[in-house]
Amino acid sequence: MPVVSAAVCPHPPLLVPEVASGAAPELDDLRAACLAAIEHLSGADRLLVVGSGPGQQYDGSAGGSFGAYGAPGVRVGTGDPVLPLSLAMGAWLIEQTKVAELPRSYQSVAADTPPMRCLELGRGLAAGNDRIGLLVMGDGSARRSEHSPVHLHPRAEIFDTTVATALGAADAAVLAALDPDLADELQAAGRAPWQVLAGVLESGLTGELTYHAAPYGVGYFVASFT
Repeated sequence: MPVVSAAVCPHPPLLVPEVASGAAPELDDLRAACLAAIEHLSGADRLLVVGSGPGQQYDGSAGGSFGAYGAPGVRVGTGDPVLPLSLAMGAWLIEQTKVAELPRSYQSVAADTPPMRCLELGRGLAAGNDRIGLLVMGDGSARRSEHSPVHLHPRAEIFDTTVATALGAADAAVLAALDPDLADELQAAGRAPWQVLAGVLESGLTGELTYHAAPYGVGYFVASFT
């Protein structure tokens, strides 16, 4: 099983204390859950970070910046800041852990990537020869409350609960069946990355959900797979 472990984390820039400023303690529990899940990737030979973006691959030197979120001094990587937010956030989290010493690369997946293509990407990873630790970055619905980035949607909580249950059970079939149109309507940025994970989970990893909440009206999940 070349993907020997995996983790799911969300990618709100507020996880970076310099971005959150005085509100940083509000996400202490989420930040701690993310770092603990990523530490479980330590048995891999290399890391692959998958998240939403333009559908490109990046090598381990690719950089990312949080200047657009009010923290120009916070950067990741050594190269130009080309990583989309999901991957930059993944890199930042990794760099807070012991697995930062492992070689890594990045794969962004476009929001409109069809489910079958996402599954094929995941199955390809599971059929490879490298012992990969997979970090999947993705937010749930951004329409969970009246204080969400977009106004409340009646199906948002049901959608997120479905995702949370599937992650905890490592249920590849449920993740694979997520409706792209509904995910887009609910502004759930994690749909495509989770379906890449679904292709990997078909190989038999087991899961544990360690965080599910919507502190700012956006669904956040943390899960580990071994």
